[in-house]
This record gives sequence, structure tokens and C-alpha cells, in this order.
Amino acid sequence: MATRIHSTEDYLEALYFLAFPIGEYGPIASRGPAPAARVAEMLGVSAATASEMLKRLETDGLVSRRTGRPVLTNTGRAQAERIVRNHRIIERFLTDFMGYTPAESHEHADAMGDAFDDEMVGRLSERLGHPERCPHGWPIDTAVEQAENHDLRPLDAIEAPAYATIVRLAEHNGDLLRWFYDQGLIPGTTLELTAIQPAAGQRTIRVAGTPREISDTAAAGLFVRVDAP
Repeated sequence: MATRIHSTEDYLEALYFLAFPIGEYGPIASRGPAPAARVAEMLGVSAATASEMLKRLETDGLVSRRTGRPVLTNTGRAQAERIVRNHRIIERFLTDFMGYTPAESHEHADAMGDAFDDEMVGRLSERLGHPERCPHGWPIDTAVEQAENHDLRPLDAIEAPAYATIVRLAEHNGDLLRWFYDQGLIPGTTLELTAIQPAAGQRTIRVAGTPREISDTAAAGLFVRVDAP
């Protein structure tokens, strides 16, 4: 498969997740790499390539780097939120109408985003009954997403024992996203975190009465709401 060339929209989307962090999409400062390197990591490009695109976004008035870190301007944020909303509606179209699996829909929506203008996406949303969430649990309305972030935690940040409900799935890793669906770890699933094995880098959970082991990497991609026992 040919290497995908990332567009301006891809970079704005990456910066959006850094602006409104949750879990593995956490603040740049907590992860160590410089901003351009963090964006490069999210998109799978070199730091030099990311830095060059950030310069272009700054020239276009979409990003400000006056603080030394790339920050979305008001115009950039508005565009980024539009891109995120459109992406999620296209994912719903691909799963609900085209028969793609939820995991497949994310990859295809990335490739198809530039082919749909706002009016087309608006029509898709209307036909879909104005869905509230994408197939992976992320709210279509970015304002809802940003408010909800405060109520969610990645499973790897929770101490055992605990009960939780999966609300969203991390989308950055296609293989991991497919694994979540294969394992039935999907939005709406309730689970019990029964034990943590730090030396092994894994956790024991119970789903529908069945215990299973999952890695800390997988746990970091499950955004959950902690429930009362």
C-alpha cells in the first residue's frame, strides 16, 4: 500500500487532540517530545516534515507558535472542529450504510474526508438521523466531547478493584482498534478491573463474568467512566 500523504486537515486534527487532551492524547509536556515531534508521532511522519507543515499552518493563520509551541488560533480551532465532526459522521455513514466494520471505517474516513464538503456531510448526517457519536464512541459534537473528557479516564489510569463502562476507543492504532472489536471491548461494555500486574505490563479484567488479561497498551486506549460497585 502506498504511503499516505498527510493533508492540512490531518495536522489540524492532530493539533485538536493535543489541544483537548485525554489519556494517550495527553498534554505535550507530560509526554516529553517537543511539539513537532509529538505531532510527527501521531501522524507517523518525520519531525522535519511535521515542523515544515506547522510553519505553513502558521503562515496561513491557523496555528500560532508565539509561545514556542504550536497552538490553534481561533480560525484553526474552528476548522479543526469541523474536520473532526465531518470525520465522525463519515465513519457513521461507512458503518451504517456501506457495511464497513467500525474499525475499517476510521481508516477509510481518513482517506475520504477531502472528498466530502460540508454540505454533503450535512446531508449524510440528516440521512443518518443526526447521530450523537461515531462508531468508536466519540461525540459528533466537539463541545460535548470536550465537556465529557473530564468524566472519563483511560483504563490504565484506574486502580483495582474498580467497575467501569467503556465510552470511547482510541483510534490512532488501526490494529489495536480492530483488536478491541474482536475482543468485544466496545463502547457500552461494562467491565470489572480485578488486578494489575505492573511487572508484566498487563491487567486482569472481567467481562460478562469471564476473566481475561489485557496489556497496559490496550488499557490506555479504553476510555471509561468509573461506575459504583
